[in-house]
Amino acid sequence: MPRRFDSEATLSWVLSGLAGMTGATAFTHSSGYFVTFMTGNTERSVLGYFSGTPDLALAALLLIAAFLAGVVIASLLRRHLWKRHAHGASVLTTLALAGATLLDLELNGWTGRDVTLMPIMLISFGMGALNVSFVRDGEVSIPLSYVTGTLVKLGQGIERHLSGGSVVEWLGYALVYVSFMAVALIGGILALVTSGAQLLLATTAVCAVVSAYTYFHLDRARTPVG
Repeated sequence: MPRRFDSEATLSWVLSGLAGMTGATAFTHSSGYFVTFMTGNTERSVLGYFSGTPDLALAALLLIAAFLAGVVIASLLRRHLWKRHAHGASVLTTLALAGATLLDLELNGWTGRDVTLMPIMLISFGMGALNVSFVRDGEVSIPLSYVTGTLVKLGQGIERHLSGGSVVEWLGYALVYVSFMAVALIGGILALVTSGAQLLLATTAVCAVVSAYTYFHLDRARTPVG
């Protein structure tokens, strides 16, 4: 997290909120699938066979694979294609969400409540890509959907503040966390009055606007990234 709140810090709060909205869309309009919580998916993929839900166990394994594929492909594109676009991963997320919306419309229609597994896998792929939006020295510096990691960094920042640092040590991570939680709450409320495809379309539109801003404006003056 930067030592001052610049446009990149603000973008991290926006993208974290987007991750929260996307996670809410998938969770509320499906059989409780996780697209941002790979710890939960890992436990479900192993323990589902012992709790009588082998179908959910297999689905969780597929979502993990899709998420991992998103990370790998976004990282490759970032290294070889988006050298002047540090946050280009959000473009891949937009494409994945658009694909999920179209597939859900085909499978479940405009008013269908449930989002089935295939669109959810595309969403999980997009969330994996989104987490490559902030990379420093080849490693993710700001986890967007990895709330456990954000809370760990928040706790470490609080310790640095108590040991003589400034409030900036932890406030940025707190805002990433609050953004995720607040927009997930908004997504949950919207889920009460929208279908899966409708909420997916709204999320895709927001992601597209943010991606266009970062790709054509925020990243324009940046130097190549490794």
